[in-house]
Amino acid sequence: MFLAASVCAAAPPVSFEKEIKPILETRCVKCHGAVMQLGKLDLRSRRAALKGGEKGPAFSPGNAAQSILFKRISGVEKPAMPMDGKLTAPEVESIRAWIDQGALWEGELGKTTANPLKAIENSQLPPNARDWWSFRAPVRPPVPQVADPRWANNPIDAFIKTALEAHNLTPAPRADARTLARRAYLDLIGLPPTPAEVREFLDDKRPDAWAKLIDKLLASPHYGERWGRHWLDVARYADSNGYEHDFDRPNAWRYRDYVIRSFNRDTPYNRFLEEQLAGDEGDNVTYDTLIATGFLRNYAKVGFREKDNPQFRYDYLDDMIATLGRGVMGLTVHCARCHNHKFDPILQRDYYRLQASLFSYVEVDHPLVPKAQAEEYYRRNAAIDGRLAPLKRRIDAIEDPYKLVLVQQKYKKFPANVQEAIATPEERRTPGQALLANQVIRTTKVSSAEVEPHLKPEERVLRDELLAEMRSIEKERPAPIPMAMGIADGDYRFVPDGPGDEPAPGKGIKREATEGSYLPDANKPYVPPPSYFLYGGDMYSHGSQMKPGFVTVLVKGEPPTELPPPGRHTSGRRRALAEWLASADHPLVARVMVNRIWHHHFGRGIVPTLDNFGHTGDKPSHPELLDWLAVEFREQGWSIKDMHRLIMNSQTYQMASSFGSGQDEARDADNTWLWRFREQRLEAEIVRDSILAVAGTLNARMEGPAVFPTLPKESLDSMKYGIWRRQKDGPETWRRSVYVYRKRGLPFPFFEVFDLPDQTITCGRRNVSTVATQALTLLNNDFVLEQSRHFADRVRGLSPADANEQLRLAYEIALSRPPTEKERSLGLEFLRHNKIGDLTHVLVNLSEFLYMR
Repeated sequence: MFLAASVCAAAPPVSFEKEIKPILETRCVKCHGAVMQLGKLDLRSRRAALKGGEKGPAFSPGNAAQSILFKRISGVEKPAMPMDGKLTAPEVESIRAWIDQGALWEGELGKTTANPLKAIENSQLPPNARDWWSFRAPVRPPVPQVADPRWANNPIDAFIKTALEAHNLTPAPRADARTLARRAYLDLIGLPPTPAEVREFLDDKRPDAWAKLIDKLLASPHYGERWGRHWLDVARYADSNGYEHDFDRPNAWRYRDYVIRSFNRDTPYNRFLEEQLAGDEGDNVTYDTLIATGFLRNYAKVGFREKDNPQFRYDYLDDMIATLGRGVMGLTVHCARCHNHKFDPILQRDYYRLQASLFSYVEVDHPLVPKAQAEEYYRRNAAIDGRLAPLKRRIDAIEDPYKLVLVQQKYKKFPANVQEAIATPEERRTPGQALLANQVIRTTKVSSAEVEPHLKPEERVLRDELLAEMRSIEKERPAPIPMAMGIADGDYRFVPDGPGDEPAPGKGIKREATEGSYLPDANKPYVPPPSYFLYGGDMYSHGSQMKPGFVTVLVKGEPPTELPPPGRHTSGRRRALAEWLASADHPLVARVMVNRIWHHHFGRGIVPTLDNFGHTGDKPSHPELLDWLAVEFREQGWSIKDMHRLIMNSQTYQMASSFGSGQDEARDADNTWLWRFREQRLEAEIVRDSILAVAGTLNARMEGPAVFPTLPKESLDSMKYGIWRRQKDGPETWRRSVYVYRKRGLPFPFFEVFDLPDQTITCGRRNVSTVATQALTLLNNDFVLEQSRHFADRVRGLSPADANEQLRLAYEIALSRPPTEKERSLGLEFLRHNKIGDLTHVLVNLSEFLYMR
């Protein structure tokens, strides 16, 4: 120790004026000075630096190793500072030595009125920003001329055949009728065809039999369940909040059902977007459009009030922008939260103008009943709450003294810094202490049951009498009315006046807004709350107040940014955003959606990166085809079902998957140019649905609250918060998988093993893996084993004793075809030594069962 002290004493003193001050002035105070103070840290004086910011003092004189300033500039602690690039090694060493020598500081750093970061707010696009292919509006290219008449009837085929010829590839022949029937059923409704449905298609000799099969499947209500599920991935739909507490969202399922209905009725995609962004601001507000606003509210949410941590609100807004960017525009707009986008010409100003378009949102539960009924419901509940309040206060007066003592005992179990934060008076806590104290105080509670043993006998008797009276009053509550989880501007939302869907213009019911949200004055015109450009994404570092707007590189002309509906208490900013997205001038929205549809039909998009059409995404394999489809989609009324018809009636879609010479494989191993149909593993939900379908146990009831299939005990034991209702597996839970409860904190294990995506963020393309746990699940899972037995019962019911017929039926039910001669021979031999249930179990384990071919 003496030697170390001697060495330290021998080190030459660091000059603050010559060595440290220039570094602080040029690299630090622009973010921690007069103009702005990121993290509430001011580095203009020693006093301010020692006072510190959200993370505490900037340095500890005499101890550089424990100083935040040194740890950040040396990269020991993240994020590394300065934000605009590292200091040199000699500079870092000078600051380390200066702090170790006591951090002597003369005077105060020079003040400046210029804001070096103001330039970021006023950044301009580079001259060639709009030269990137996806930023130019799609123009319908001429359809290529092809010699083969089979490939000349559909524009898709003409583009694909031209590309195949250019790459010297031979297209596969048309798949056989059984394969096509199975492909169409799995693709459009997510269920395998029954033997009777296959036979119906085989017997239809009309030239348009295939087109009629497509129309039949598009008219099936199961279509919306299948294709709505794709959109729910984009919308990051779930039935619970996520994060630690993972609270239940009791009305989330109404949004899921809205999506299914929208796909079934082929709601034009532009209107579908408008309803989800601004269903409460449109000209024709209905129950469904109010439900649709749940799209923006689908974000994963911390289970606490925003006022306890205002940062949460900015994170939810960021999630909305990420979902709109990736899911609708195919751009990573959210990457511009803290700085201009590093790869695409997306300005940080664009991010905060989009945020301004959404900033006035508050969470609401829209009543799905007539106005008078909703008012009566609120009135009766308010009256009951008023009668309960004095009783609750009397109970609190009994319990609170005990709770105060018991909670202090619980606080003692936390580390010393936590106890210190709690003990510090609220007005004197640092921001870091306030955050820490709030988190502990709101999660550390004392229950009435914990108080019970400490009550005096007379207190217990009085409390029990009060509780009995409260229970009696609670019985008078009216039955709950249907509610939809959604959003609105400020503290208002609109409900219909009568039994139909339509509310009267300008009428609504006032409700309390989410804590921490903006409450407008009902007697004045609606004024959206101010939102600001945030330097470095820091909520405390305000730049200019932002007006609503869009992504500059995509904007043509001057589209409106506010469309307030007359006589209604809402800004119309979300409606303006929706109309801009759905406008003919937008270069990306139609492209992104047709590419998404293409991906789900062919297993890969024309642009493989479905949610990234920017510079770091993949370029289109067939750019002219993509533009032709985008223009066709928009000009034909944004009909998704028409796009299905166009794609599925092409020769490209009807090609066989098993075909090709070694030359074709060598020239295009990834099948980029589509010389054959790409085999696709079914998604997790469709695997489960297919098993139920072949077992004959599928409950086809549509819509309604989620179901809760049985979970393994170890999964239930791991669940600390939220819900998973104990429902016995049976017909009630054997509904389609789109209706299974989506718990963010506890994904359904069967789905997870088959690549269920992260349910907290928007997902464009699911991962597809092949891992041992998938085979083990299909071999050993109780659900699979039980359904295999039901499948066997179905086969036995159709043919009680004929093994040959049982074998044929099992293959036709599971695989939509009879067994080959070799399979028949092996199958009969198998059945001599095993039960029919073993055979049905084998069939649902086959790759052919799990893949669309």
